[in-house]
Amino acid sequence: MANSENERRLRTRFLVFLGQTLGYLLLRLCYNTNRWEYLNKNFFDEAKKSGVSIIIASWHSTLLSVFMGLAKNQYYGLAGNHHPDAEIISRIGKKLGWNVIRGSSTDGGKKAYDEMLRTLETPGSVFAITPDGPQGPPKIPKAGAIRAAQKTRAIIIPIAGQSTKRWSVKNWDIFYISKPFGKTTIIFGEPIHFDNNQKFEDCQNILKNALDKLENKVQKHVGMD
Repeated sequence: MANSENERRLRTRFLVFLGQTLGYLLLRLCYNTNRWEYLNKNFFDEAKKSGVSIIIASWHSTLLSVFMGLAKNQYYGLAGNHHPDAEIISRIGKKLGWNVIRGSSTDGGKKAYDEMLRTLETPGSVFAITPDGPQGPPKIPKAGAIRAAQKTRAIIIPIAGQSTKRWSVKNWDIFYISKPFGKTTIIFGEPIHFDNNQKFEDCQNILKNALDKLENKVQKHVGMD
């Protein structure tokens, strides 16, 4: 008689293998065939040269553009703990040159958060996060990025990305995926500094306004209505 637990494990391993292989190939097809444009990247480059730690912040809806646009640099990022989806994301991220930490604000949060703090305490590290992920509500920053910036004195660089050709997938948010042979634009915002004396609500509004402004700017730039 077949062992149902072993069967589930085999199916999970197969799904992870299939997902990471197809996902990696599809992302490369979609994004590597795009022309890329980086606007105001000097904000990021100057911060890197200064040696400070950086938190890259982008809304969840445009995560893929930022994820692909900053690949191959061994920067850090977060993936949830829900298996097998998070395992697939983690493996794809590794193949694309990301260091992926497992956990989020809703699952495995403390362990992932502590690891993020340790990473940011190393001068010159770069950590990407979606302040409204992984489950929303959309475009409302949670505490993680803000508290991490206050504790480690890392600066936040807001980023927005969008393509002239794209698919949109709706779940709790509208998630954008670039189509092949378009043009993807990444816009960097001015560095944001938070100190321990600032109220969370004030920091939340500053970060939200910066990301909303960049999102509107990049959408107009690529011709979105």
